[in-house]
Amino acid sequence: MKRSRGETVESRGMLFGVLPAALALALTPAAPPSAKGRAFPARAAAPRMQMAAGGNVDGVRVGPPPDLPSLLLNNRIVYVGAPLVPQVAELVVAQLLYLNYESQEKSVYMYINSPGSASFETDAFAISDTMNYVGPEVETICIGSAFGTAAMLLANGAKGKRSCLPNSTIMLSQPRSQARGQATDIMIKAREVLTARNTISAILSEKTGQSVEKINADSSRTKYMNPEQALAYGIVDRVLRSEQDLPAKPAFLSAL
Repeated sequence: MKRSRGETVESRGMLFGVLPAALALALTPAAPPSAKGRAFPARAAAPRMQMAAGGNVDGVRVGPPPDLPSLLLNNRIVYVGAPLVPQVAELVVAQLLYLNYESQEKSVYMYINSPGSASFETDAFAISDTMNYVGPEVETICIGSAFGTAAMLLANGAKGKRSCLPNSTIMLSQPRSQARGQATDIMIKAREVLTARNTISAILSEKTGQSVEKINADSSRTKYMNPEQALAYGIVDRVLRSEQDLPAKPAFLSAL
């Protein structure tokens, strides 16, 4: 029997209306048995499974699974994997302060894979100052890249405990600015950029042993370094070939 176009559309609408309900009925999880061996009604199984994500099941407290950042923080790992913008600096500083409050004897592991500052260098300076302020030693490890102010953070780690992986890239560069507006405003911004450059050079000079003049000359144009060159420059103290090369392994690695 041939159906008209209207009947076909209507039947499709009924199909789409029935299908979700049918699927929900077909995919309802099997009812788990109770403590007395009796099966719970199927309609009660879904709420019980939802409660398992965070609540009480059969009188037992069950919490949600921990998220990855919480697991890293619990093992005293701070991951800097984004440009150094205010939001990133706020999070990293907060994590360092929390770990300082938790224990001043256990090291903090800062993994760096960052292109450096995206706007103002003050965000990187906030992280650098906090690294020096807190009691625990901050061990820095470069994975991937540490460019500009991120290279400064890498060098700012505890002496003897600054590392990078074999295929990492470290790059020195001067602060950049795209100042706009009146000539006076541009001059003010230019002075701030020069001040930021001098601060970065002073920190790198203290941490690497290189002179400020050499660092200014090397960073006048982008200077890329492989791990061996960064080691010779004094930015890192070792090149890690495996996690076994870490000065001290985090707790979750020690348990493996």
